[in-house]
Order: sequence, then C-alpha cells, then structure tokens
Amino acid sequence: MEFGLSQEQTLLQDSINRFLAEQVPLDKVRRIAAGEEADAELWQALTELGVPGLLVSEQNGGLGLTALDMAVVSESLGYHVTPAPLLASGVLAPVTLQTAGKAEELLGEVATGQRRIGAAFAEGLAPRAGAGVSASRGKLTGKSLFALDADADDYLVATDQREIYLVAAKDVKRRALTTVDATRSTCELSYDKTGAQLIATDQRVFHAAIDAAAVALAADTLGAAQCALDQAVAYAGERKQFNRVIASFQAVKHLCAEMVAALEPCRAMVWYAAHCLDEVPEEASMMASHSKAHLAEVGQLVTRTAIEVHGGMGFTDLVGLHYWFKRAGFNRQMLGSPEAHRERAARLQGLAA
Repeated sequence: MEFGLSQEQTLLQDSINRFLAEQVPLDKVRRIAAGEEADAELWQALTELGVPGLLVSEQNGGLGLTALDMAVVSESLGYHVTPAPLLASGVLAPVTLQTAGKAEELLGEVATGQRRIGAAFAEGLAPRAGAGVSASRGKLTGKSLFALDADADDYLVATDQREIYLVAAKDVKRRALTTVDATRSTCELSYDKTGAQLIATDQRVFHAAIDAAAVALAADTLGAAQCALDQAVAYAGERKQFNRVIASFQAVKHLCAEMVAALEPCRAMVWYAAHCLDEVPEEASMMASHSKAHLAEVGQLVTRTAIEVHGGMGFTDLVGLHYWFKRAGFNRQMLGSPEAHRERAARLQGLAA
C-alpha cells in the first residue's frame, strides 16, 4: 500500500503553487501587510480556483473535497505567506455550518466569494481577561478578541459555553487588532444585546470546527517552515565567505540538517491528522491537537534557524524571512497554544483529568 497524496491532490497542489508563485510575489505580500492594498482582489482570484469552496459540499455549491485536500492547499498558502482569509471563510465556516446543519444558504455565497464569514472562537477555548461572550434569548453580550478576518460580512461567534451564533458585522462594534502576523487580519468584536442567529448548542460542533482549524494551521505552518528552509539552503549554496560557499561549512550543514530532520516527519503527521478528520473520527481531535502543538514548535525552530543561516541579512525586510517567522508565530498561538492543545490531547487519551 502506498501512503501519500493522490494524483489529483498532487495536481491540485501544483496548480495552487503555480498560481501563488505568479500572483503573490513578496512585494504583493508586503503591500497587503502594510495596508497599502486590500486582500479582496487576491481572495476573488482564489475563489475562481475554488479555494473557499473546498470543504463546502456539492449540494451547497462547493467542491465537496476532503480535509486532506484542504490541508494541501493550506500548506501552499503558508509556503507563499498568502494574505487570505481561508481559515475563517474556507475552514471554520463550512465545517461549523455543515456540522450543525444550519444556514446552508450561506455556503453557496461563501463558495463563490460573495460573502466572507469571520470567526470569533477564542472565547470558547479560554476567555481572556476583559473578554468573554454570553447569550440570552438570542442576544449576545460581551467581547470577542482576535476574531479572524477584520473585513468579514458576518461572524460565527462562540460563547463561553461553546454555543455558536451567527452575527452580521454591521450589528457589532468592530475594532482592528494588531498581531505579529500582518498577512492576516484580526479584530475585536463588542456586543451589547446584539441580535444573533443560533447555529449550534452541541459542543461537538465547536470541537469539529476547532479540529479542522487546528489541522489547517498545522499545514499552514508546515508550508511556511518548508519555504524558510528552502530559502536557507538556497542562500547557503550561493553566499561565499573566505572564497567558499557557506554551505561547505560544517556548522551551516548542521543547521540545515537539523531543520530537515525536524520538519520532514511533520508532513506525514499533518496528512494523517487531515485523513482522520474524514476517515478516523475517533482519533480526529487527538491528532488535530497533536499536529497543531508539534508544528507550532517545529515551525518556530525552522523559521528561526533559517534566519540564523542568513546571518545579518536574515533580519532585513529585503530578504523578508520575517514574514514566514511571524506566520509561524501567529499559527502557534491562534486557536490554542501548544500547551493548551497538548492538555486537550492528554484529556482525550485519558492521561489527564
């Protein structure tokens, strides 16, 4: 038996990579990150490739592909540090709405790019000081921090009790937040008895969405780390010191070998975690948390080491490696830190109370 991507998945990854290599050069990433250009045009171009509809079922107007297909695309987006709201509109929204069996009419608009749905799930995981969301009689009160996609048309909001509501962006007070990763936008949402549509009260819906998002974040980090590694190896093969390329120095060889040894096993881990979402549901949550936690550590190691291989150039905006380093840093903390996901996995395995 052969374990790996199918021919169709390889073709999907190749086509996405070709598109991103042509349409999302580093200069474009810089402009969007600096706020000089919106991400709407890029998201529309990705919509034409079917990216927002990957997980939307065919009857709801999407492609109806698998979680592994989504992970493959997420890896490509991470590789190119693509400024796109896939995590919210393309992962959390379809999984939440389809698992709950609600608001299917929205999914067709999501798949075609007509509507962007953000996600405010952080308060359902671990409320921060000064934040938290409660619901009473269909109205929300409180505050959500680090809601994904500051330009969304609607938001899926998780309460402290992990109930999920859909609220229109025009009905909430929205304030953009600054994070380490400028390629993806987040915001603070404030509610004052704000009317909202109940989507789910069953916590299984919340956990299904978190599982899918954790795998997507792990795959995104895998792509970002792989690109940082590729850049470091290429630079080491060109940069000369003492009339020798630095790749011939034992210390640099060790740094590159350390990155490869840490990163290569992660690919199979992410693929299996994505496979579990569809085919091995009893292991899905555990593998999603394990992959999210492990990739958070490895992504940080690889992107940091890649900068070290570049020496002083690694810290400059000209090289731009900081975008990949910050991408991995954002993924590390978003929707649960490594420590939180390891604790979650331990509980699922009966290793913690």
